Amino acid sequence: MLTFIGLGLSDERDISVKGLEAVRSAVAVYLETHTSRLTGTTREAMERFYGRTVIPVTREDLEVNPDEILARAKSGEVVLLCGGDPMVSTTHADLRLRAKATGVWTRIIHGASIGSAVCGETGLQNYRFGKSTSLPFPSGSWFPTTPLETIHGNLGLRLHTLVFLDIHEGRLMTVPEGIALLEEMAARLSRPTPGFLIGIARAGSTDAFVAAGSPGWLAGLDFGPPLHVLVVPAELHSVEQEYLEAFAINEDRSVR
Repeated sequence: MLTFIGLGLSDERDISVKGLEAVRSAVAVYLETHTSRLTGTTREAMERFYGRTVIPVTREDLEVNPDEILARAKSGEVVLLCGGDPMVSTTHADLRLRAKATGVWTRIIHGASIGSAVCGETGLQNYRFGKSTSLPFPSGSWFPTTPLETIHGNLGLRLHTLVFLDIHEGRLMTVPEGIALLEEMAARLSRPTPGFLIGIARAGSTDAFVAAGSPGWLAGLDFGPPLHVLVVPAELHSVEQEYLEAFAINEDRSVR
């Protein structure tokens, strides 16, 4: 059996009771960190809390060489720990399909996801979100502009956009870095940068930080440690507006 366990958003204590029971009964516990990370903890802290050795795995381990994991799952209980909710990532969906193809039973123990937490942090209504997008770090001459095109497509439909900020080789994109990339995309496409953004840091933690305002103002704020995400809202409903005014730091520098 291979069990995919969502760890939630912040630290080792966000795991569900069902997930913790599965970890403690497994013969092997793997941890994937390339799609999302719990920045409020460490692998050592997880091992102390779970009472188990936690084996880190890379993207290549899951997408190219998953044979060891699948072989162990054929003969015993194996778990794969994932930040957020497991099946938000296509990497995990692919591994589950490979497991099925080799005769390995699987199950999912879900965890809190930024996709739902962002609604609680901002007050934006879930059904008003369109297609999400990811902002990758540029590499050499590669500078994709698809994220801004997705944002404008959603805005044309009066839909909000959740913008995931890149995690790459230990580098975690910040809100100001994401804004700078959006502005560069806008310049290259001769399209406007969205004039109102929401930045969120450490969603689900005790020191979550939410700020809403113009790109220039947000870029000058200190959002603190990662993980960060951006939201590009469409026209706000009156309840969404009231919620943001009540629970986010706003550009008029008031805290309500």
